[in-house]
Amino acid sequence: MREKIQEVIVVEGRDDTTRLQEVYDVDTIETNGSAVSKQTIERIKRAQETRGVIILTDPDYPGDRIRAIVEEQVKGCKHAYLPRAEAKDKRGKIGVEHASPATIRRVLEALYEQRVETDMPLVTRQMVLEADLIGGPDAARRRKRLGVLLRIGEPNAKQFVKRVEALRVTIEEWERALAQLEEENH
Repeated sequence: MREKIQEVIVVEGRDDTTRLQEVYDVDTIETNGSAVSKQTIERIKRAQETRGVIILTDPDYPGDRIRAIVEEQVKGCKHAYLPRAEAKDKRGKIGVEHASPATIRRVLEALYEQRVETDMPLVTRQMVLEADLIGGPDAARRRKRLGVLLRIGEPNAKQFVKRVEALRVTIEEWERALAQLEEENH
């Protein structure tokens, strides 16, 4: 018997739903493309009010766009981020439907909740710059790995700062992830 997930998971399409249902007893809302309709947003808002929502989109530009649209319209969603390398098929196509059951379990167990308010100190744009994550010779690789460690995806430099701020990454989480990154590099 598959484990039931309370929240409704927002995905891009039918193949994503099929893959998730192979792993969990889960209800989904499919956006069917990156132009998320008003009706779909209303369904997501209703799901958020009654059960909670997890956003699990493909780790690519359209997936990030869908995530941003939903996040802007529906507050308090939880986020599950798939690493690109674990969401590829043999031909290099990227998508939730290509992730292994083990990967899906792992990312859904490591949810990142959009925090509304916190008393804990948060990471700033300056801290991102000081960590050599923007513009340096190895910045893109370091940023991608740190994004995976923080469970915020693998955004570009501009999106990295926005995501760290929007998801309210704490200094404690930041320092722990940076330490692990440095340890891996030595």
